Amino acid sequence: MTYDAIVLAGGAARRLGGADKPALQVGGRALLDRVLDACADAATTVVVGGRRPTARPVRWTREDPPGAGPVAALDAGLRATTAELVLVLSADLPFLDRETVRTLLRAPAAGGDGALLRDPTGRDQPLVAAYRAEPLRREIALLATEHGTLSGLPLRALTAELDLAKVTNSAPLASFDCDTWEDLAAARARIREHGNVLDQWITAVKSELGIDVSVDTKTLLDLARDAAHGVARPAAPLTTFLVGYAAARAEAAGADPATAVAEASRKAADLALRWAAEAEAEAKTEAEAEDKAKPEDKAETEARENGSG
Repeated sequence: MTYDAIVLAGGAARRLGGADKPALQVGGRALLDRVLDACADAATTVVVGGRRPTARPVRWTREDPPGAGPVAALDAGLRATTAELVLVLSADLPFLDRETVRTLLRAPAAGGDGALLRDPTGRDQPLVAAYRAEPLRREIALLATEHGTLSGLPLRALTAELDLAKVTNSAPLASFDCDTWEDLAAARARIREHGNVLDQWITAVKSELGIDVSVDTKTLLDLARDAAHGVARPAAPLTTFLVGYAAARAEAAGADPATAVAEASRKAADLALRWAAEAEAEAKTEAEAEDKAKPEDKAETEARENGSG
């Protein structure tokens, strides 16, 4: 579905001592870049905040005056969008994933003014939400008329007037935000946990290299194991590199990237298994030859001993 994304990347970050929060890193990637990755398929992505390097192109804008608060920032972002559906996110969500984004975007199809994420504690998260642009613009205009300004208004003054579905996500960390140094430390620790580290690492590498291809982690790990055991340990990384190169060539020739990786992996894995089977057969042959030679060796040894005696 077509949508625009607005990422709010301003704020004073007082509980972080005024640090540049969107630029803080978790898993080697800036918080802002992690959020931008979750909405990579947005038609237009607008970041409200000070300009900074980002992993992909975005449009920049600022609330007027800077530091006027989330409603003013949302208004500024909304003015730079044209889609009927708008995804609104804060810039400090290290574990936001694309599936959560898709779930939010699908929810307004059932009617209403949009959908927001409800975190595991039962709190609504208006900055992890998808809104219909028209009612959002309408309510912002009404607030501006009522108060004479949008500066300093809390988001609940806006969302209270909208008919929003509440989405309970299966990924409990999707709404986790980094407001304090303790939050940041917890996110950095969580990303290195055994159950998360491989997926997080693969996502980080793809972002760093500017590629977007589905990675069948199990297939590649199985291939690396077969190459290491059937050939030699250094064969594992070299083989996976060659698989990637072959898949890239196939993609350039028009093949589907995921299919190209799977096919190259299959061929290399089959080769590693054949290599291992050949080595195993050779070892078996050598062992059988040694077993046959042992009685003759024993007889010769006894004859030499008897002769010398």
